[in-house]
Amino acid sequence: MTAYSDNQTQSGWRPQKREVPVRLYLTGVDGDTADLVGVRAAGLPLELNLVPVTDWIDPDELNGAAAAVIQVDSETPASVKRFQKLAKVAETPLIAAAYDPPLSLVRALLRSGACDVLPLPLELGDVEASLRQIQEQNLSAAAPDVALAPGKTRIVSILKAVGGVGATTLATQLAARFASKERAHGRDVCLLDLDLQFGDAAFQLGLRPNLSVADLLGAGARLDGALVRATTTSHSSGLHVIAAPAELMPVEGLSAESFIHIVDAAAREFGTTFVELPTNWTNWSLSVLARSDLVLLVAELTVASLNRARRQLELLRSENLGDLDIRVVINRFEKSQLRTIRASDVREALGYDIGQTIANEPAIVRTASDRGVMIDEVKRKSAVGKDLDLLDAAVAAALGLER
Repeated sequence: MTAYSDNQTQSGWRPQKREVPVRLYLTGVDGDTADLVGVRAAGLPLELNLVPVTDWIDPDELNGAAAAVIQVDSETPASVKRFQKLAKVAETPLIAAAYDPPLSLVRALLRSGACDVLPLPLELGDVEASLRQIQEQNLSAAAPDVALAPGKTRIVSILKAVGGVGATTLATQLAARFASKERAHGRDVCLLDLDLQFGDAAFQLGLRPNLSVADLLGAGARLDGALVRATTTSHSSGLHVIAAPAELMPVEGLSAESFIHIVDAAAREFGTTFVELPTNWTNWSLSVLARSDLVLLVAELTVASLNRARRQLELLRSENLGDLDIRVVINRFEKSQLRTIRASDVREALGYDIGQTIANEPAIVRTASDRGVMIDEVKRKSAVGKDLDLLDAAVAAALGLER
């Protein structure tokens, strides 16, 4: 399409590209959705298409849009499969929309490549926020194909079976090791400390950050990749650390949307993001956990620790998160413990095998944490260092990273 130039003094006509729309694929128009017909969101025109939830949508038609919002019916498996198939072949960012979607469906859609999952009926504010998030990935009406491809971001959550299990030390040492190896392949890694009250990941790495998660929570709509990167403190390994607040802050009363926005922004900016969650469940930690590609459940080989781990897993199953990729990591492990609690006992109690064990070398680990250095700087070759290398390789393999 061409258009006449507004500047009549110019010597010729100026060609104009046709405005790229955002296409809505819904089964009908009800509620506030009707108000979206013919309006604009994030500077882009909305184009409505009425399509049954199981009818196929031509990928070439999607590729002509800046983004597409596609309705999904949680009770119709064919509808979910349609979205997943489209996400594999479409170059356009896809947004799913569903009525009261359960967490398990939200997670499945996000893992298949959805940029976001919106509730139905659609509201303009939700559509605006989702499109702005896509635009933060360098997507625009003039260049709709430059967004970060779905599946390039990876989130690893660290879940504690109980406080004092050594999960923070494990998370910091693992994330720094992981970052060092990823840097050799030109990939960034971030550690996001969401233990708002007792997190000290930055301290254990010898860092003294000026900014923290609290600054991101206070950013609101201004939060973007650039702000997330500016909030990090860099470790010598190449790891980017977003520290927990320096002062205690309440964990309740904070919206799940705020934390999801932070996690998603960090994942888009850095690729692989390790997230340390608080020991106690909050109204937002389940939502963050549902975003994870991999969960490391850190426990000790004791009856008390395994009992708490079992209760954590039962909660996840009750919240329809039983399909998360969970690996049980036994910290402070000594072979003599297998005389009392066998590996088969762990399987029977948790429903999971032991994924990895980390040797119990308290003097080395304590010295490294107190000095804020890597374990290898305390002792070049150690059993705990060897186990961390094995865990690093297992995480990379689980995430599909080639090294």
